[in-house]
Amino acid sequence: MDLGEKTQTTDQTVIEDAESFTSDESGTETKGHTLQRGLKARHIQMIALGGTIGTGLFMSSGKAIVAGGPGGALVGYALVGILVFCVMMSLGEMAAYIPVAGSFSHFATRFADPSLGFTVGWVYWANWAVGVAVELTGVAMIMEYWVKSVNSVIWSVICLVILVVINVFSVKGYGEIEYWISFVKIIIVVIFVIVGICVDTGAAGGHYYGVSNFHLEGGAFPNQFIGVFNVFITAAFSFNGVEIVGITAGESANPHKTVPAAVKQVFYRIVLFYILSILIIGLIIPYTDPDLMSGASNVAVSPFTLVFQKAGAAWAADLMNAIILITMISAGNSGVYSSSRTLLSLATDGYAPKVFTRVNRWGIPIWSVLATCAIGCLAFLTSLFGSGVVFTWLTCLTSLAGLITWVSISITHVRFRQGYLAQGRSLTALPYVAPLFPICDIFVIIVGTIIIFGQGYKSFIAPITATGIISTYIGLILAVVLYVGHKLWKRPAFVKNEDMDFETGTFQETVLDLRKDEGLDINGQPIPKWKKVWSKIISVIA
Repeated sequence: MDLGEKTQTTDQTVIEDAESFTSDESGTETKGHTLQRGLKARHIQMIALGGTIGTGLFMSSGKAIVAGGPGGALVGYALVGILVFCVMMSLGEMAAYIPVAGSFSHFATRFADPSLGFTVGWVYWANWAVGVAVELTGVAMIMEYWVKSVNSVIWSVICLVILVVINVFSVKGYGEIEYWISFVKIIIVVIFVIVGICVDTGAAGGHYYGVSNFHLEGGAFPNQFIGVFNVFITAAFSFNGVEIVGITAGESANPHKTVPAAVKQVFYRIVLFYILSILIIGLIIPYTDPDLMSGASNVAVSPFTLVFQKAGAAWAADLMNAIILITMISAGNSGVYSSSRTLLSLATDGYAPKVFTRVNRWGIPIWSVLATCAIGCLAFLTSLFGSGVVFTWLTCLTSLAGLITWVSISITHVRFRQGYLAQGRSLTALPYVAPLFPICDIFVIIVGTIIIFGQGYKSFIAPITATGIISTYIGLILAVVLYVGHKLWKRPAFVKNEDMDFETGTFQETVLDLRKDEGLDINGQPIPKWKKVWSKIISVIA
């Protein structure tokens, strides 16, 4: 029996007696309305499964293989996979125990340093707000592939309206959309892996590839260490967004169960969706193929398209165009959701105007959602003027947000665990305990810092320009300015172990009645399937 099962048994009496689970303790109640815990286990699981699958895999994976060769790409993605798994374990421990919206900023403020919470909150919010603009631009470009007679701005406006509608009525809307989009992406990746195996073995396409691409000139690692490092950087940006599971904990029906379950699956997701996909591409497409580099910006020659075409699928480009379109809409949807909850958390902690704490009757932080969409719209408009110079700088400004967030999560987790144990609390009371503490956190802090500082090494290679260096590191500069500015302005002290609050907002305070969600009757016994079906019929008729 693992720790999660022990905790479930220990707290079963509390769980069965509780009647509701509201977010009052997180400070998100305004005028009688609160965030609604409407995300069920299936939503969280699918969001976690599909959250790592995006354009970074579908299009940029070819660029990684060119940079590091087939072997270098595998090693680079595997190393980042370990990094991401470490981050998710640390986040899972805190988010399962204290499931609040905007968890990164709140946890940093509560357990490490208010200035760190202020910094990571605003950097993360800006990242996703600008990210919405990036996706609006991408949707317009994708639609031009099919329809060239319509102004591309029209498609962006339509996409923005869709995102607003999804996010202003119910968190279930976000959950359902992400559920089905993630489902489609997962199916495509699974089909790709199966088709790729058939192509590589000659069962489809009529040509046997085997492992010949691993024996080309230069071998599996043609660019040696620098190639692997470049892949490492590309992969780090590809995995951006995996931490959104921590934010969904604030609106999850069973956060102390669904969050640990999602965290534990991260490793398998990475192996299945990224490592296998990279392996298939490396086996079939030579790293010397110029189309691999072009695939990052042209869906017609994306790695997935090329593999499907080698299997004889002439319609591959249309299929991948459609998949990338819904992937961008999904990313925009996640951007509005995560940034609005982060802004809500910032306002709750006093780092943003209180108006952003307002929650409507559907459990939506309405002003946070609208503000995020407005900023995303303004950022998108900058891409239409002045050759997009301002837009380019905005994207550079937020490019390191994900890595900064990962490092801050690990720093916060170290402080969380130190304070938790210093107050004499038992780890068995946690719904999930991150293993290998503090090795994993130290690994993330060291490696994450290396990537943050090392990702711009090319800007120091002649010709060296001030603009090149600043544009590469402006995201880091922003973070430092926000941190130092807040520290000088508010002069907050670092949170001491004895001052850490491990009571407010924890799942033991007000726990959801799990019986209905887990399919149990009033006595805690499993409900027969026929009764479940009958209940569904009655609810539809009623």
